[in-house]
Amino acid sequence: MRKNSTKNNRINGEVRRALSEIIRDVKDPRVDPFCSIVEVIVAPDLKTCKVYVSVLGDEVMAKENLEGLRSAEGFIRRELAHTLNLRNTPELKFINDDSIRYGVEMTKKIEEIIQTDENRSKQE
Repeated sequence: MRKNSTKNNRINGEVRRALSEIIRDVKDPRVDPFCSIVEVIVAPDLKTCKVYVSVLGDEVMAKENLEGLRSAEGFIRRELAHTLNLRNTPELKFINDDSIRYGVEMTKKIEEIIQTDENRSKQE
């Protein structure tokens, strides 16, 4: 199975959907209820899975959320095996994704630049 095959894309989507539901059931208080799964990349051999997670909050909350998810990895993997009928249940690796926060910061900077340009044009 190639990396960008239709089958692999479908598996990525199914794993992402299942993990989004499973994470809501995690009882660890470190796992934020507003934790969202941004992207899932399952290896073509179904052995490993990178799960990119985003949390609403600061870096301390994101770090605690990752620790909670890593400690609940066994539960999450077992529930994933029950939910999906895959040949192998992939080993999960949770990775913090700052792309949403980065996008918001860049949007603010762009708006500031546009505002300063408009102020300059009004002064001239």
